[in-house]
Amino acid sequence: MKLGIVGLPNVGKSTLFNSLTKAGAQAANFPFCTIDPNVGVVSVPDERLDKLAALYNSKKVTPAVIEFVDIAGLVKGASKGEGLGNQFLANIREVDAIVHVVRCFEDSNVIHVDGSVDPLRDIETINLELIFSDLEVLERRIAKVSKTARMDKNAAKELALLERIKKHLEDGKLAITMELENEDEEEMFPTFNLLTAKPVIYAANVSEDDLADDGASNEMVKKVREYAKENSSQVFVICAAIEEELAELSDDEKQEFLADLGIEKAGLDKLVEASYDLLGLMSFLTSGEDETRAWTIKKGTKAPQAAGKIHTDFERGFIKAEVINYKDLLENGSLSAAREKGLVRMEGKDYVVADGDVILFRFNV
Repeated sequence: MKLGIVGLPNVGKSTLFNSLTKAGAQAANFPFCTIDPNVGVVSVPDERLDKLAALYNSKKVTPAVIEFVDIAGLVKGASKGEGLGNQFLANIREVDAIVHVVRCFEDSNVIHVDGSVDPLRDIETINLELIFSDLEVLERRIAKVSKTARMDKNAAKELALLERIKKHLEDGKLAITMELENEDEEEMFPTFNLLTAKPVIYAANVSEDDLADDGASNEMVKKVREYAKENSSQVFVICAAIEEELAELSDDEKQEFLADLGIEKAGLDKLVEASYDLLGLMSFLTSGEDETRAWTIKKGTKAPQAAGKIHTDFERGFIKAEVINYKDLLENGSLSAAREKGLVRMEGKDYVVADGDVILFRFNV
């Protein structure tokens, strides 16, 4: 999963990125490696892995990972190439979802690029740049498809959809909010790779005082939540400054610090939950002496396709999946003990994998 972190200057975007990736470097369950100056890979916190690894005496533990891209250069006019606009737009087309950091705190020492703090205006500024960029893409595609639409029924269908999306964007609406009318449109829509079709998670950056009640008393956060609800998005509340402090602490110190602040979860945990929920993702697990590992898949994935996540041969030669619920396995202490109680199931090709399933795939190629 690749998430692009965006935001206007001085909203806490880079602070959040640096904190998340540094946290990954210092905690055992959050390994981090730098790919280039603005990309970091952080493992997904998952307490199930350590427990399974202890049960199997696994030599290696491999968590699921999230790739964060700190997308720089966004200013008004980005769609026209202002600042590093073209680089920004190219980077964002490659991500699965956008994490939009929005400033929801007042601080006279931190100057806002527009002179005052207004989260909805900030959201609109970025959305307009994405819309303008998408309109350029649509206009080029419409010009191309128009040449064959009279002779080709499929091209005619595509042209009709393109023109509807264009009108939708011209009304100031994001492509992701558009209702598609049939299966043909549902198939065509992703191929346009529109920026405004990307799912968005809003990170409401608040002061330390607003963290304890998760921003409930912050009027700016309320506005962001209302906006996100109308646009089928997720919101999580963070304090980038606190995240920066957490990044310097050990696991035990981090938990103690969070408890003192009256906070249950750090920013990374909140972000993982929000992104998995928004993108409809979950994890199944594999475990043995060599390795315990989490595999990220879409909810609703069937057993053969889940097996293909491990290796294409597993999917191609899929026979059966030996499945047990994670909790049942731990409670019984071993796979053999759980099997004696009938808790281990043999599932076929139509089995829909559930979150927390521990699976051993049987295949033949």
